[in-house]
Amino acid sequence: MDCLEIPRENLVLKELGIFLLRALLLGALSVSAQAGENPSLKSELLRLAHDWEHVKLQVIDRDDQERQMADLAQRAGKIAEQYENISDPIVWVGIITSEQASLANENGSRLKALELAKRARDILEMVEKTEPATMDAAAPTTLGLLYDGVPGFPLGFGDKVKARYYHQEAVRYAPNGLDANYFYGEFLYRQGELAEAIKVLEHALTVPELSNRPIWDKSRRAEIRKMLSQPQKGVRTLAQ
Repeated sequence: MDCLEIPRENLVLKELGIFLLRALLLGALSVSAQAGENPSLKSELLRLAHDWEHVKLQVIDRDDQERQMADLAQRAGKIAEQYENISDPIVWVGIITSEQASLANENGSRLKALELAKRARDILEMVEKTEPATMDAAAPTTLGLLYDGVPGFPLGFGDKVKARYYHQEAVRYAPNGLDANYFYGEFLYRQGELAEAIKVLEHALTVPELSNRPIWDKSRRAEIRKMLSQPQKGVRTLAQ
C-alpha cells in the first residue's frame, strides 16, 4: 500500500477498501461445537450465512445492500442476545459489522466505515480472548484481516505485526480451516514470503469440503488455485 502521494483521506479509503474487499470473501464458517449442540441455533446461523451470501453476492444496488446488511446485523444481534452464552452469533455480529463498514466505504462514508471497522474489531477481540477456536477460528482470522488492511496510526489501528499474530493464531486453532489457511497464505504472499505462502495455500486445498456451503467452498478453492498459479511462477524464476 505504497500510496504516499495520494491525499490522506483517499489513502484511508483505498487501504480500508483493500481490507474490506478481503473481508467480503470471509464467510465460509463452520458451526462450533456449542452451536452444533443446539439444532435451532445451528439452523438460524446457517440461514443467516445464506442470507449474508445473498446480500453480498446478489443484491446489486449499493444503498439496498447497505439497508439489508443493517437488517442482518440487527438479526445477528438478536440471535446473540437470545443465545448469550454462545460465541458463534457474536462472531457473526462482528463479521456482518465489517460488511457494513465495507458498504459504507463503497458509498463514500469514510468516517462511518472506520467506526464500523473499530466496532467489528472490538466485538471480535472479545471472542478471541476467550474462545479463539470458535467457527474455525473466525475471530482471529477476521482480526488478522482488520489489522492488515485498515490504515495504521494516526489514521486507523492497522498493524502488520498484530495482523501476522492473528493469522498465525487462526491457523494454530483451525489447522484445517479453509478461510484461516487462505487468508494467512494471502498475507504471506503479499509480504513477499512466497515459499511459505505456497505451503499454506496448498494445504488449504487439502482441507475437507464445506458440505453445507458448496458454492462458497468451490469459489474459495478457485481463488486459492488462482493465487497459487502466480507465486509459483515467481519462485521458479528466482530459483533459475
